[in-house]
Amino acid sequence: MRLIKTILLLFISSSAVAQGSLEDYKRAKTVRKDFSNKIYNIPGQINWNEEGTLFWYDKPIKDGREYILVDAVHQTKTVLLTLSELSDALKGELKKDVTLRHLASDKVKIKNLNILEIEAEGNIWEWNRTERSIRKVKEIAVNTNRRGQYWGQKFDDSKGEAITSPDEKYVAFIKNSNLYIAQKDDGKSEKQLTFDGNPEEYYSAHIHWSPDSKKVSTSRVRKAAIRILTLLESSPADQLQPKLQTRDYVKPGDVLPQCYPVIYNIDQQQLYRADQRALENQFSLSRIEWRKDSRAITFEYNRRGHQQFDVIELDASSGNTRSLIHEVNKTFIDYSGKRYRKDVKDGQEIIWASERDGWNHLYLYDGVSGEVKNQITKGNWVVRKVVHVDEESRKIIFEASGKNPKFDPYLIQYYSVDFDGKNLKELTKENANHQGYFNAEFSSFVDIYSRVDEVPTMVLRNSMGKVIMELERGDISDLLSVNWQKPEVFSAKGRDGQTDIWGIIIRPTNFDASKKYPVIEYIYAGPHSSFVPKSFYPNPSGMHELAELGFIVVQIDGMGTSNRSKVFHDVAWKNLKDAGFPDRIAWMKAASKNYPYMDLEKVGIYGTSAGGQSSTGALLFHPEFYKVGVSSCGCHDNRMDKIWWNEQWMGWPIGPHYAECSNTENAGKLEGKLLLIVGEVDDNVDPSSTYQLVDALIKADKDHEFIMVPGMGHSSGGDFGEKKRRDFFVKHLLGVDPPVWDAY
Repeated sequence: MRLIKTILLLFISSSAVAQGSLEDYKRAKTVRKDFSNKIYNIPGQINWNEEGTLFWYDKPIKDGREYILVDAVHQTKTVLLTLSELSDALKGELKKDVTLRHLASDKVKIKNLNILEIEAEGNIWEWNRTERSIRKVKEIAVNTNRRGQYWGQKFDDSKGEAITSPDEKYVAFIKNSNLYIAQKDDGKSEKQLTFDGNPEEYYSAHIHWSPDSKKVSTSRVRKAAIRILTLLESSPADQLQPKLQTRDYVKPGDVLPQCYPVIYNIDQQQLYRADQRALENQFSLSRIEWRKDSRAITFEYNRRGHQQFDVIELDASSGNTRSLIHEVNKTFIDYSGKRYRKDVKDGQEIIWASERDGWNHLYLYDGVSGEVKNQITKGNWVVRKVVHVDEESRKIIFEASGKNPKFDPYLIQYYSVDFDGKNLKELTKENANHQGYFNAEFSSFVDIYSRVDEVPTMVLRNSMGKVIMELERGDISDLLSVNWQKPEVFSAKGRDGQTDIWGIIIRPTNFDASKKYPVIEYIYAGPHSSFVPKSFYPNPSGMHELAELGFIVVQIDGMGTSNRSKVFHDVAWKNLKDAGFPDRIAWMKAASKNYPYMDLEKVGIYGTSAGGQSSTGALLFHPEFYKVGVSSCGCHDNRMDKIWWNEQWMGWPIGPHYAECSNTENAGKLEGKLLLIVGEVDDNVDPSSTYQLVDALIKADKDHEFIMVPGMGHSSGGDFGEKKRRDFFVKHLLGVDPPVWDAY
């Protein structure tokens, strides 16, 4: 009996090290390189000339990259150039070694079939394709300002340069917090137009002249203090002592500035103010624009709470304030992801996107009366993007998904439709995710289509969608030779038993259906989009590398994410802790019935940013299912993060639902194994959000692990964080001690 037990223990031990072994780690380390170097003829950049008759693209081939020129008129395809001959030509001109490895799309301009203009080595060059010769055109001015702009930086609009009128007779400017005008180049003629400005309620230097130069507009701004985020950089590269960094960082609930547009009519010598009652409690006021005939300005008013969004007109001759479009919703208006407005014929009509019927569609408004003339698109599918509006032919080209019930509802297709909603035409038909690159006249477009499980095809289509030229088809034969396992697209019913939930399943290259595999979910459940990849990529988000250690890795779009119905999306409203978990769990249970090798007794989860919030939330709110989590730079309490993203979904004012969704407030519920990672100088999500979660876990006596990466910003933790994440899953899901790092 003792011998049998010993043999059994040895068998169990040998089975355990079959996954998460040193060899698995070595293979995972090379996956990215192996996969990326074995795919060919998959087009990269697509670039049309200004006339829309020629375009070029690049593609990887077995011995490098190839650059192709296509004549769309005569339907011919030739080699544009080779980097080796261009390098040799530059070497001869510059008398030094030159080795070009890539040409970016903004560095090449097609002049005609024979002449290219190329930016390289600090100069603009003219390349003659016929003569295979090059000549220098001019030097490129060096940009000495290399400082990037921080995404949240606020600019002082109480000061600014004088703005000249279109007829160049006048200038408008801010002085002593008030609006002035003067005749150009005549300082004695200045005239004060407003008298109630002060440092706390000033007139903005964002001044807009009317096209006829007879009116000028700006806004009176009620100032609000800006919250400052302070970051400690402990280990700066240029000095021994730490540094403090600061950022403008407005958070949910903070007081916001309020802007009230005004117009001064010079002929009437009259100042008109927008009705403040129509602009109460602004989240933002944006897109101030003059009508081309100078009759009025329009602007967009986003009421705080994101349940009302208006397009408002201020008349320049009467001061009348009226709402042209009044959009309201009981939950949220997705202004940050689905807003679209196109003014037609100087605002006589307006094309507007709305989810008012439960799906994102286009509507045609009468721009004079403010009434809806007709709904342009309709059905249980969504408009994803308006590509082009042709005012003369009254036709719209747009991207949409979900219209074909036989397809994955996230796959993008192209359509055209008339303003009146008639003549809806399908421009692409293939069961794939399409990406169109249109010429300037929108008379033809390059279409690259693929799926996550199907290699790309590239064709040229005319304006009716007819294929007029087949260009490329991806070659992954070498990729398949290294046992690459293509992702499997899988769908199952969600929490309601009716709605299809879509995701992908990724397996290791040495997959063996006779083994048991722990399951790891890569999560990003932000309501601002959907995230499961739909186009072909050999190693999406590095998930294949993690799978190689002996896991099944999945990614799923649950309820609360975007690009489906409004009801599907509304699950996130004031409820970010939901994160679609009931749908994700139902999906994995359905997948495991098909594939018994998926071990749902050992489920892990990881994510970054909003995914960091959700991956921790999985262990707090669904510990019966998720056992191990790794969370990077998570937004663990939505009151701690940036205002625009969090108030968009969690609403305003701040209420108890913020605490209910907070990982920090619910830290005492933790079960399972949790690793937290954060960058020390993360200025996207306040790193204190993670620190406060750590503090709450310590106070609740909850075991966890924590890594702060010095000097790192918003990320998953870099190479160090990736190693720790893999080791954490191997140890706690496979029960294997990871190999030492220098062994692989």
